[in-house]
Amino acid sequence: MSGQLVIFALGSEQYALPITEVQEIIRYTEPREVSSDAPWVRGVISLRGKIVPVCDLAARLGRSVELSPTAKIVIVETEAGTAGVIVDEVLEVLTVEDSQLDPVPTAGAAFIDSIAKIDDRLVVLLKSDGIFAGLELDRAA
Repeated sequence: MSGQLVIFALGSEQYALPITEVQEIIRYTEPREVSSDAPWVRGVISLRGKIVPVCDLAARLGRSVELSPTAKIVIVETEAGTAGVIVDEVLEVLTVEDSQLDPVPTAGAAFIDSIAKIDDRLVVLLKSDGIFAGLELDRAA
């Protein structure tokens, strides 16, 4: 069995989301700040008339990364709703086989689904529901 992943960079690390959860990728625009209990929620954007919360993925993962000039917002569809995550750069879309995926150690498992071994790279496959856990996306805006 195989699946496609959208691979993106945060600093020097590579992460991925299943393409089935990625609605679209847009150029970075500064989100409008809104009050939020979650410090990693950067604000909201209007996407074709719909208000979408935007999260700083690096901050959510506990990383300190400066905003890249090539930054993008990956619009993600989850069971809880639609949200955007800020990434440094979208690198590629790749098809991976189940044999290339390894389970993750328990640390950070709420966000991480598995580790994909792609040639000589290790790409962290994220769980979108884990990233947005604790947020009511339809009310985050």
